[in-house]
Order: sequence, then C-alpha cells, then structure tokens
Amino acid sequence: MAQKVEEKYEESHIYKIRHSAAHIMAQAVLEMFPESKYTIGPPIDNGFYYDFELTEPITQEDLPKLEKRMRQIIAGQHTFKKEVLSANEARKVFKDQPYKLELIDGLDQGGLDEYGELLKEKPEISIYKHDTFVDLCRGPHVDNTKEINPSAIKLMSIAGAYWRGDENNKMLTRIYGTAWRTTQELKEYLHMLEEAKKRDHRKLGKQLDIFFFDDEVGPGLPLWMPNGGIMIEELEKLGKEMEEQAGYLRVRTPNISKEELFIRSGHLPFYAESMYPPMEMDGVKYYVKPMNCPMHHKIFDARPRSYRELPMRLAEYGTCYRYEKSGELFGLMRVRSMQMNDAHIYTSEEDFEQEFMNVIDLYRKYFDLFKIEKYVMRLSLHNKAGLGKKYVDNERLWIKTEEMVRNAMDNGGVPYVEADDEAAFYGPKVDVQVWSAIGKEFSLATNQVDFSQPARFNLKFINKAGKEEMPLVIHRAPLSTHERMIGFLIEQYAGAFPPWLSPEQVRVISITDGQIEYAENIAKELKAKGIRASADISSERMNAKIRNAQLMKVPYMLLVGGKELEANTVSLRVRDGSQQNNIPLSEFITRAKDRIENRSNEL
Repeated sequence: MAQKVEEKYEESHIYKIRHSAAHIMAQAVLEMFPESKYTIGPPIDNGFYYDFELTEPITQEDLPKLEKRMRQIIAGQHTFKKEVLSANEARKVFKDQPYKLELIDGLDQGGLDEYGELLKEKPEISIYKHDTFVDLCRGPHVDNTKEINPSAIKLMSIAGAYWRGDENNKMLTRIYGTAWRTTQELKEYLHMLEEAKKRDHRKLGKQLDIFFFDDEVGPGLPLWMPNGGIMIEELEKLGKEMEEQAGYLRVRTPNISKEELFIRSGHLPFYAESMYPPMEMDGVKYYVKPMNCPMHHKIFDARPRSYRELPMRLAEYGTCYRYEKSGELFGLMRVRSMQMNDAHIYTSEEDFEQEFMNVIDLYRKYFDLFKIEKYVMRLSLHNKAGLGKKYVDNERLWIKTEEMVRNAMDNGGVPYVEADDEAAFYGPKVDVQVWSAIGKEFSLATNQVDFSQPARFNLKFINKAGKEEMPLVIHRAPLSTHERMIGFLIEQYAGAFPPWLSPEQVRVISITDGQIEYAENIAKELKAKGIRASADISSERMNAKIRNAQLMKVPYMLLVGGKELEANTVSLRVRDGSQQNNIPLSEFITRAKDRIENRSNEL
C-alpha cells in the first residue's frame, strides 16, 4: 500500500521556522544595506535562502554580524501577521521594489509563480509583516519569532544566482542559511556537512584521477581518466551480467537522428528546451539524441512481432546529450553528456505487472550490493490541469496506467509514496530516492510506463488470438547514468571503493632497490590472474609509498623486502590498517579473487 506522507514539508513546523528565518535574515540584510532590492526567500531542504540586489558587496565576514542581528530580532518576540491585498494595494506597498512589482504583475495577470510557472489556480496576493519588515509572501510562518531557537540558526554561504533562474536576467546575491528546532540538530547537521566535504565527489574525483571538466571541452561534459574508465567498465559489466540473467537483448543506436523522429515521438514539443539545437545538412535537421527511447521503438518495429517474442527487453549503454542550464550543472550529478543504463521492455498488459516488479526487484539487488539501506520508491503521477501542456492529453490512459502501477506495487508488497504532478510527460513512473552513508539524498533510478509512444510509432504484435495488439512500454534505468551513479558511489564509499570496483586493486611496494624485480614479477602475476595491480618501485621511502597508496585508497598493499624475497612471500597491508606478514602470494590471490569475483564489500 502507498505510505501516507506523515506531513507535507510545506505544512510542517520546521518549514515554518525556516521560512520565517528567511524573512528575519532579509530584515537584517536590509538594515545593513538599506538601499538594496529584495526578491524571494524560500525554505529549502535543511535551510533557506534569500536573493538580493545589493548596493555594495557582502562578504563571508559579514555573516556573523547578520546572525547577531537575527538573534536580536528573534528575541523581540515579534508576531507574524498576514494581510490579503488587492494587486494595486500590493503595488503601493512595494512601490520601490521592482522585483516585488514584477511578481505582483505575474500573480495578477496570469497566476504565475516566482519562477514564471503557471499556477494551478490564480492565487490571492498576501503579505506577511513582523517587526519593521514586510514581504510579499503566501506563507506559512510561525506565529511569533519566539518559536525560533536563536542558537539553532546559522548563515552558511554567499553565492550568485540569476533572477528567476534565467541566465539572461540580472545576477543577484544569494545568502544561504540553515535553521533547526534544537541546537543539537544544528550541531548534527554541521557535522554531516563536514563529512560531506570529505566525501564530495568533485574533490575526490580529482584526487583519485577519476574524472575532470575542461573549459575548452565545455561545461557539463566530463572527461573520464583511466581510473574512471575502469569504474564505468565494471558497472557496465555488472549491468550486462544482471540483464543477461533477466533476458535482456543488447542493441546499439546512433548518437544523432533526424528531427522528424523526435517530432513523431512527441519529445520535441515537451522536451525542446532540454535538447541541444539542431544541426542542418542538405536541408535536413538532425539532433544529438537526448534519450534512446525513439530508436528502441524503431528496432521493435523493424519487423512483425509475435506474442511469443514478448516481453522483449532491449538494453543499451547509450550516450545521450541534454542541455542542462549552466546554473543547474553540478559535478557528475547534473551533466550534459551522460551514459545511460537504459532499457525498454515491450510487454502485453497481461505480463505488465510481472515485468514492472522484475525491474523493482533488480533495483533492490543493486541496493544490497552497494549497501544502500535507506531508499524511497516515489510513484509520480500526472495532474489533470497539465494535460496537453505538461503531459500527453489522454486522461483515460493516465488513470488506467497509474492504477496498473499501484496494483503492481501493492501486490508486490513494496512500500511507496505518491507524488502528484511529477510524472514523465508520457506516463507515470516510480522514481527511487536513495540516501548515501552520510544521509545525503540522491535521485538515482527510474521505472517508467510509456503509453504514448506505442501509439505514436504504431507498435503492434500479433497476440494469441492472431490479432494485432499494442504493447505497453516500460522504460527503466536502475543504475541511472554512469555519471550520477559514480558520483553517488564516490560519496557513498568516500572514495574507498570495494575491491571489485577499485580502479587499482593492489599496489606492490618494494622496500629497497633489491626487490624491484620481485615486485614487478608479482604485479605481472596478479595481472595474469585478472587482478588490477601496479608496482611502486620508486626511490621513495616505504612509508611514503604506503601513504601514497592510502591517498589513492588502494584496497591492498603488498610489501616486499629482503625477508619476503628470500621466503618467496609477501606482507599484506590492508586499507583498513590491518596487516599480515610473510604470507604466500597464493593465499593473498585466493582472498583477493574471492572478494572481487563475488563483488564483496569486505576487504
């Protein structure tokens, strides 16, 4: 059964605390910079922010002063008062604030929110007042500032942000803060942030020679170093093994195709802003592909299909390209070039539930492998108001396929939550939110139903009665993209990957020049056994060599000195600090191959 969300974040007390803290911070900022213009200040996960057009630069050193003033405002025990105004009344209140006037115009004329998106209903125009501060705001807030713990707030950082998220608009100053119920919660959050810094995939990705970005190549287009290439190959090998066992067929498709393919699929009307602009040759427009779906449909439709071939599971590690806005790019988590663990399952309605649940079961196998203990299955549904604009205009099929997914999840005993107005444009989907070892949330996998594409491509199969029938399509990506998956795994393991996934599994370290040949021969033997190994025969001291291997988070170090050479043994130093001296090389190989071949998380 679908889990009932205990409380919507927008209605929770912590939301009200953070929203109110944003207003209090804005008051403090405007007192410090009275001529500044203020825009919006929403609560976000773990905190809040507010965007300003400041009259002079603000620095990190100013934040403690603002915090002090915020605590003074909180101590004043000011009541938050709501007033509903007409548009003209609101314009008078904010006559010197151009950004507020623009927001009022949007609310009044078209029911647009602060990002220019059409609201479901034309809203009331309201303001909230406390102390000397007044803001255009729909709330909610705490009743009084005394409900905010002054020792549980902290201003965190300063950044640039475009007005309304549009890079064509003015760059504003964004101040981030965090607010909690108790001082202990704040301390725990700050501790988690320190841990997160240590695990930041962008920092570790560079340190461990996994990936990097280059301005001449372009933003959001990662370049994979050899270590990153190994990790991609290991994930691809894993995916192929799992999919072969599950009856998937591997296909390959081009990286570009004609415009008419994406017109037929329906992606262009709904997805054009996320696609790179077309290139033209001989009067024909071509797009680099943002997804594999239309080409897989072409492969299914390449010849007549029988029910005996269904379910047909077509899988591909295809590279796709999407134009993410510059402000939304973030390391490997939001990129413009991505290698997708993609597949499309063509199934009859009769087999739909089993196929859908097979994908969910595949998710859970991966979660066990990667020690993902906390996750949420989110059933994303359409909203009727968005039909024809945000979603394919077929209410009957929306209701039908959403109910099919619900039944599959309920019958399979899989806990899930429902999210309104978050579906793909062509059908409902189950998105999987996972949490890393330090509690950081990621959107990792997806399992989608597509009822639109089969009709657009006129996909058919001959059923048991000898009649044509249209299949349903399940679009799934349990390993996400290589980019996002590797970014997640870097942070999940803090770069200390299990042996099977580690780019370098063993480093053989010679203690003196007298063991160089012995170390090189051991590395060769390990490679011959399928173990990724190198020999450090540099002139550095042994402790420096060990430190270098630890910095690269190599799981196993084999130390070889005079005693080991004489006895034809090795001394094993494990990444966790444990050590075994003078063991036969064969004993280590047995241990290492067991961990690697079984994809164990143990060392």
